[in-house]
Amino acid sequence: MNTPVDKPGHISIRGLRIRLGEGGQAFDAIRDIDLEIAAGSFVCVLGPSGCGKSTLLGALAGHLSKASGEILLDGAPIDGPHPDRGLVFQQHTLFPWLRLLDNVAFGPKMRGLGKTERRAQAIEALNLVGLREFADYYPAQLSGGMQQRGEIARVLINRPRVLLMDEPYGALDAQTRAQMQGQLLSAWNQVRTTVVFVTHDIDEAIFLADRVVVMSARPGRVIADLPVTFERPRAPDLVTDPAFIAQKRQCLDLLSAQTSLDRLTPLGVP
Repeated sequence: MNTPVDKPGHISIRGLRIRLGEGGQAFDAIRDIDLEIAAGSFVCVLGPSGCGKSTLLGALAGHLSKASGEILLDGAPIDGPHPDRGLVFQQHTLFPWLRLLDNVAFGPKMRGLGKTERRAQAIEALNLVGLREFADYYPAQLSGGMQQRGEIARVLINRPRVLLMDEPYGALDAQTRAQMQGQLLSAWNQVRTTVVFVTHDIDEAIFLADRVVVMSARPGRVIADLPVTFERPRAPDLVTDPAFIAQKRQCLDLLSAQTSLDRLTPLGVP
């Protein structure tokens, strides 16, 4: 687990358009998205509510059909779900009747891996997220932040080429959220899988990412692709750096313009 993932994880999105709903209620959720995400990079996606950020993740996970365009992972089309793309939601999906170790080992168990090997891999994954000492706890005995770390370990044990994260810390308090961000960066620094992370929090996006992709109001398009050049590892006081504040202002201005536009656009109208 402490070695790089088996394959690179380069994402190419070209002319992507996704429609949701049926009949006269159908609408474009995202339209004409072109995006290249380098293998092993950490990309955060920002945008106003309803702009299609989660839709984009769903397409990358293989859960949503494309109206047009293509999504490639290492040159091969994404045409359905696969363990090489792990998805983490805001609410964990740990099985309450299983101890944490067995939750994390569940995927390898379903693939037929022997008990000794899958438990060894689960211990490695728990070490990666700082939860080794809680291996025998049930989810209800863990804090919200620990449950989310367990969820991440359950995804990382599959050695995904891409880790998709849909506002995974949105339900956590500020202090726990900051701790989780540091833990995630520590784990990512070891495995270097490609991360696509959706968030509403500008500070979080800039603190975590190599790039911040800003989307428009619906139908979602990419309106800015901003490099984040602060050196790693990043300390919590980075958020007070004048350059950090300037980049935050840039994101705020972009989002404010889109929020104003969204108020003027009737539901379902491009």
